[in-house]
Amino acid sequence: MNEALSKKRKWQFWIDRGGTFTDIVGKSPSGAICTRKLLSENPEQYKDAAVQGIRSLLGLEPNETIPADQIEVVKMGTTVATNALLERQGERTVLLITEGFGDALQIGYQSRPNIFARKIILPERLYEQVIEIRERVGAQGDILRPLDDDHTRERLQVAYDDGIRCCAIVLMHAYRFPDHERQVANIAGQIGFSQISVSHHVSPMMRLVGRGDTCVVDAYLSPILKRYVDQVAEDLGHSKLQFMKSNGGLTDARLFEGKDAILSGPAGGVVACARTGQLAGFSKVIGFDMGGTSTDVCHFNGEFERSFETVVAGVRMRVPMMRIHTVAAGGGSILRFEGGRYQVGPESAGANPGPASYRRDGPLTVTDCNVMLGRIQAKYFPSVFGPGADQALDVDRVRQLFDRLAEQINQSTGESQDPHAVAEGFLKIAIDRMANAVKKISVRRGYDITQYTLNSFGGAGGQHACRVADALGITRILLHPLAGVLSAYGMGLADVSAMREKTIEMRLDESIATALDQILDQLAADGCAELTQQGLNIEQLQGRKKVHVRYQGTDSALQVDLDTILGIKKQFEIQHRQQFGFVSPEKELLVEAVSVEVIASNDDNLYEPDLPLSDPTPPTPIERVDIFIAGQFRCTPIFHRSSLQPGHCVDGPAIIAESVSTIVVELGWQAAVSAKNHIILQRVETLPKQYAVGTH
Repeated sequence: MNEALSKKRKWQFWIDRGGTFTDIVGKSPSGAICTRKLLSENPEQYKDAAVQGIRSLLGLEPNETIPADQIEVVKMGTTVATNALLERQGERTVLLITEGFGDALQIGYQSRPNIFARKIILPERLYEQVIEIRERVGAQGDILRPLDDDHTRERLQVAYDDGIRCCAIVLMHAYRFPDHERQVANIAGQIGFSQISVSHHVSPMMRLVGRGDTCVVDAYLSPILKRYVDQVAEDLGHSKLQFMKSNGGLTDARLFEGKDAILSGPAGGVVACARTGQLAGFSKVIGFDMGGTSTDVCHFNGEFERSFETVVAGVRMRVPMMRIHTVAAGGGSILRFEGGRYQVGPESAGANPGPASYRRDGPLTVTDCNVMLGRIQAKYFPSVFGPGADQALDVDRVRQLFDRLAEQINQSTGESQDPHAVAEGFLKIAIDRMANAVKKISVRRGYDITQYTLNSFGGAGGQHACRVADALGITRILLHPLAGVLSAYGMGLADVSAMREKTIEMRLDESIATALDQILDQLAADGCAELTQQGLNIEQLQGRKKVHVRYQGTDSALQVDLDTILGIKKQFEIQHRQQFGFVSPEKELLVEAVSVEVIASNDDNLYEPDLPLSDPTPPTPIERVDIFIAGQFRCTPIFHRSSLQPGHCVDGPAIIAESVSTIVVELGWQAAVSAKNHIILQRVETLPKQYAVGTH
C-alpha cells in the first residue's frame, strides 16, 4: 500500500476550543464526518475537552492512550491565549526599550476609552517591569549611541533574579535596523530567559507603539500557549498537530506563537464561512458566528479581509489578523435588570457554571430566554449537563428564575409583565447588539448588505439568524449541515500558510517598480522556506502579494494587489472611495508596507457532492409544541434535521432540531434543503414592522 493511500485511510480531527464549548469534527478513514460538542471546562470528567473529543470519536476510554498511527493530522484553533489576555493571566514579563521611551507604550496614542470620562482608566499593562536600554539608532541606521552591553546585562540579571523569565525587546527603528535587538536578545539568552521576543521578528512594521505592544503580547502569552500545545502534543503522541493562526492559515504546532493565537478559533469560522458560502454558490457572504460567550461577525466578497493593526482587550497589535468584529452577546451572556433597564452581557456565564439551565446554579442568560420561550426544546438538546454530564437542560429552574425576574421588574416599573414577555424583551436586546455588530463591518464600510447572504453558524446561530437578518434587511440565510460546529469544520478547510510583511515607506511612482518586485520576491522566498520546513512540496505553493498604500499625510493604508503602478493607483482609489466616500487625486501616494502570503492549498476537504432531490411530499414533523413567538404562543412543528432531504421545504414558524444545535424558522420565513444538503432560509413575506431595519 503506497503512502498516499495509507494517509487517506487515517483519521483527521478538526477542533475549535471555544470559551464555553469545544467542537470536534472527525473525518473517518472512510470519509464519513462525525461530530462532538463538549463543555470546554468539565474538570470532573476530563482534563482537556479537545483530547477527550478525539478519544470519544475513536471509541476510547477517558484515560486510554490515543493511537497516533490511526491519525493523519489534528488541526486546531484555541482560545487559550485569548482568555489569558482577557483575564490578564499571562506570564511575568519585562519590557526592554530604548532609554527615554520607558513610558511610550503606557502613553500609547493618548486615546481615551471613554472620551467624556473625567478619570481616565487605561487597560492594565501586560509587562511588570521596564528596563531602559542605553542605545539609539537613527531613522537612517546611523548609530547615535552604541549599545551598553554591561548595563543591559546588569539590569537583565536583576529582573531574572526577581523571578521573571519572559522579556520583550523593543528598540527604536529596529524594524529596519535590528542589530541592537539581536545583541540584547543574545545577552538575555546567556542569562537564561526562557521566552525572548524581539520586535523585528514579531512585527517588522514601523510605529513603535503598535510594534512594541505586539512584542509584549508575544512574550506574555507564548509560554502559556506553549504549555498547552505541549500538553495536547503529549496526549496525541506522535500525531501531526497543526494550529490555526489569527490570519486564517494553519501552521505546525512547533511554530505557533502567542502573537498568532489571539483570533485562532474565530479565524477558523471565517475560513468556513467563506468556503462553504462559495461551495453553496454565494460569493457575497456575511458571517454570523454566535457561540456561548460572544458573537463574531465577518465580511467576505471573494477575498479574506485582514487588518494589520488591531486592538484586542485594550492591547494594540500590529500583526495580520482576520478582520472580525466581536460583541459580548452569546448564548451565555448574563441577563440583568438594573437602573430600570434590561441589560444583556457583557459578562458571560461561560462553561462553568454556564446558563441557569445547565444545572450548575448559573445565572439567567440568552440561552435561558430561548428555553423559556420554547425555542429550545430540552429533549432535542444535547444531554451533557449535571454532575455526570448526562442530564438534559433544567427547564423548571429557568421558569422559576424568570418568574422571580418578572416580579422584580413589575415591582420596579409598576407594570404587569408576563415572564415570557420579559424573556422576549431580553432576546430583542441581544438581537440588536448582534445586528449592530454586522453593520459595523459592512454598512459602515460602504457595502450594500441587502445583497448578501447571512452564513449563520455556531451553537446558537440558528436560534437567532432569522431575527438578525430581519433587523438588517437581509432576505437569505445559509445554514451548513455542520453549522453548529462550523468553526471546527473550518480548520479542515483551511490552507497551511506563512505570511511575511515589511515596512518600506516609498513614494508610489515608476521608480520603485523594480524595488517592489525584489522585496516581495525575497519575502515570498522566506515564506516558502517556512512551509518547506513543514514538509510541504514547494511546487504546490502559491504566493499572494499585497501593497499597503496611503495618501501622503494620512494614517489609513489600504491593501491592494501587486500590479502596475497605474493599476495599484486605480485599485486604491476604488477602495478609498468605497470606504471613505472620496478620493484626492492631487495628493501623493505612498507605499507604507508590502506583504506576501505563501499558501499550500488544501483541496482535499473542499468537495461537497450534490445529492438527489427527494420526493416533494412535505416532511412530517416529529411533534408540535407551543412556543412564544411574535408576542404570543403558537403551535409550532418540530422537524429533525436528519429527516429533511434535498428538495424539502418547511414554512415558519418551525423548529429544526439538529444533533448539536437548534434552528428556529421565524414567521414569514421558509426553510428549503438544497442539493448540497444545506438549509437555505428565505424570507417569503414582507418584513414585519416590529423587525424592520432600524425600528428596534
